[in-house]
Amino acid sequence: MKLKSKILIIAGSDSSGGAGIQADIKTVTALGGYAMTAITAVTVQNTKRVVSVIPIKPIEIAKQILFTSKDIKPNGVKIGMLHSSEVIKSVAKSLNSIKTSKIVLDPVMVAKGGARLINQSAIKTLKNKLIKKTYLLTPNISEAEILTNTKIKSTKDMIHAANILMQFGARNVLLKGGHGRSKNIEDILLNRKEVKIFKSRRIKTKNTHGTGCTLASAITTFLSCGKPLKKSCELGIKYVNQAIGSNPNYGKGNGPINHLNSIIIKKKFK
Repeated sequence: MKLKSKILIIAGSDSSGGAGIQADIKTVTALGGYAMTAITAVTVQNTKRVVSVIPIKPIEIAKQILFTSKDIKPNGVKIGMLHSSEVIKSVAKSLNSIKTSKIVLDPVMVAKGGARLINQSAIKTLKNKLIKKTYLLTPNISEAEILTNTKIKSTKDMIHAANILMQFGARNVLLKGGHGRSKNIEDILLNRKEVKIFKSRRIKTKNTHGTGCTLASAITTFLSCGKPLKKSCELGIKYVNQAIGSNPNYGKGNGPINHLNSIIIKKKFK
């Protein structure tokens, strides 16, 4: 299979393999892209809980970004876990040297098991320094509540929160509804021109570890291949839903999804 695009992934490592840089690499590869990485932290975790987070020094993260992208120029950038203000500032500065507008930020803040992965100071820096550099911001409901200091209980609340996020400089916001409790999931794409609601059937399973990382990486891959934003989001959501539906049921907690379902995607959406 001929590789379609090159994606630089800036994110933390998940030792269980279900989320973080591991999920990102699997997703990009499964969808026909070439994955490069800049690791921001190493986490010790399994499907039940996060035991510890070992940060990588900001200067080393910057070196990974600059050294890699200088040699192999990325067509898209996916950003995940950034645990401190210093790391966020370093990444934001490093992005100035990358000549691509397709930057997707998944503001990872809380692990599936509930562990907090970012501090209050870093949240402020994220809003002031990094969001304005991104093409697409992909928070879930919990992350959007933290970023906007609002409560989200309805579709109307989601749209309101997405509009607040636009005020931080985001060009496009995909607010994910998977953390809601309704029978169907609504993911809302909002920009200054339109509001698009993607509706999906909720799949009953505890095995959804890494869905946010996977979706952001899938959308980045589709965008970098030249697909429009709305179509990239649609395909990314369908890819994740298929990955959830075919999950391998590994682990005793919130298990991983199945990233190797891209063949189904290609047959169905080509």
